Amino acid sequence: MPNNIFLIAKREYLERVRTKSFLVTTMLIPLLMGGGILFSVVKSRHSKAASHIAVVAADTDLALALQDELEHGKDSAMQVDVISPPTGNTRQAVVDETAEKQIDGFLWIDVDKGKPKATYTSMSNADISTMQSIESALRRAIVREGMQRKGVDAGEIKLMMAPVDLETETIRNGEISKSDTMTAFFGAYVLFFLMYMAVMLHGMNVARSIIEEKTSRVFEVMLATVQPQEMMAGKLLGVGSVGLTQIGIWVLAALGLSAAPMASAVGAGAIHISFSAGQIIAFIGYFVMGFLLYSGMAAAIGAMVNSEQELQQFNMVIALPMAVCMFVLVPVISNPNSPFSRIISLIPTCTPLIMYLRIAISNPPWYDIAASVVILLATIYGVLWLTARIYRVGILMYGKRPTLPEILKWLKYS
Repeated sequence: MPNNIFLIAKREYLERVRTKSFLVTTMLIPLLMGGGILFSVVKSRHSKAASHIAVVAADTDLALALQDELEHGKDSAMQVDVISPPTGNTRQAVVDETAEKQIDGFLWIDVDKGKPKATYTSMSNADISTMQSIESALRRAIVREGMQRKGVDAGEIKLMMAPVDLETETIRNGEISKSDTMTAFFGAYVLFFLMYMAVMLHGMNVARSIIEEKTSRVFEVMLATVQPQEMMAGKLLGVGSVGLTQIGIWVLAALGLSAAPMASAVGAGAIHISFSAGQIIAFIGYFVMGFLLYSGMAAAIGAMVNSEQELQQFNMVIALPMAVCMFVLVPVISNPNSPFSRIISLIPTCTPLIMYLRIAISNPPWYDIAASVVILLATIYGVLWLTARIYRVGILMYGKRPTLPEILKWLKYS
């Protein structure tokens, strides 16, 4: 029996690693992920709001202070025209200039009960970068003008309003060590998406492999010498080994990135993506468990359906639970040890991705990790037990739609 499982697993493994698609996905996925993250980081560090706007205000000092902030600020490089004080036809004039695209928009500042009230008008309602830059610069300009009017020295104002360099430290195992928050975040982020894509890709490969052999009637020949459980185990082992091979290549690439940071002209220096030994171990462990869970579900679906078209209709069974992990990504990253994050990481379909993410970016209690492993292994056992019973009957069923009553009958037959 073990020999039959090994032979099936070997066939599944060699059949896939020798294909061009394996080479392409192995090389392309990390390149696209790394390139996308590198591009977004470089773009975000270099991007500045570069609009041409007009500032209209009765308070000339405030308008000039805002002009200085917007034209020479850290986050913006705008061209700013100051109109102060406004006249009766000023509003119509700036509206016409905006409509004729001579300027991108105008900021109108009124003073209501001693408090400035600002309104930005433009042709676009989605220029978030410009609006954020204006809001930040206006806040600084108001503070600066307020301090100047109270007699604070200009040098002291500049010193107080200078940006502060914030260093970060992490407590792990009772010891404090320096850390780079951005480095840790991108390391966890990269491996999170690699796991997501690998589990999804190889889980669905199990279902496609079953459908191919089912439609070609290869199963009918193989069942003369092997049992259905051996066939299923061999497929899971073979396709899982393909996934581990890819993961191994990606881990080596990740370690290379850790040793040699991605250097780029980003002003502050090179971009470092760091992976700790704990991250790598957690990544591989949760990948194996995630693969067994989702490939077990995929194997049951593959045994039930009769064609690729029918498989597409059941894709949501695999895709939806993993999509939930994407939806909760932001709150988990923001507070990885909150009650919400702890609960969602113990839901078996979310555990491989979310618990791994918690381990990568924080220091969750050991009992959370232990509980996630126990619950996930128990769920895997239950899924594989049900899948084996469905598999034994489903692979020989042709032309019948997998309705719930029909599946219940299969479970009774087996």
